Amino acid sequence: MKLICVTNRLLCEEDFLHRIRRIASSGVDAILLREKDLPEAAYRRLAQQCLEICRNTATPLWLNTFVETAVQLQLPVQLPIPVLKTLSQETQHLLPAIGVSVHCPQDAALAASYGASWLIAGHVYPTACKLGLPPRGIPFIRQICETVSIPVYAIGGITADKQNTLRLAGAEGCCVMSHWMHCPNPEAEIQKWRNCH
Repeated sequence: MKLICVTNRLLCEEDFLHRIRRIASSGVDAILLREKDLPEAAYRRLAQQCLEICRNTATPLWLNTFVETAVQLQLPVQLPIPVLKTLSQETQHLLPAIGVSVHCPQDAALAASYGASWLIAGHVYPTACKLGLPPRGIPFIRQICETVSIPVYAIGGITADKQNTLRLAGAEGCCVMSHWMHCPNPEAEIQKWRNCH
């Protein structure tokens, strides 16, 4: 299973860039710089700092929402469906890759038709990030994976022991935010995920 770290610097109890350095050196398959509260100028500065760290460990860095910054830095970008719909073909061609966040099979099919390289689908399990919203569960992931032929990454309340269930449902990997942002030892934690089959 591929492991994608989704960032949230507000959850870090240590310096955020130090946490990124530790996670990047732990061998995750990509880091998605989320940081949804930042305006684009501040996000771009942070992205440049993270890119320098990720280049040192050959860890792919994915950006979130800010298309202009992704074009400028020549990095993949993760988009919600409404932003995807506004992209011109010209802009799409300027981006190295586009991931799309989906919450139903119809969104998945639409994203694939727009040329998405991968999907992030959720939320699968109960999570503090989505309090009050019922999780969509494993049948949802299976349905998304059956709808498209591109990689699907599951997100939401995922723990190391749930990886095999997600794999059997067709997921290419999983995205983890909260736990990896604040656990005391991300290196050991990510190794535990790697060893959990």
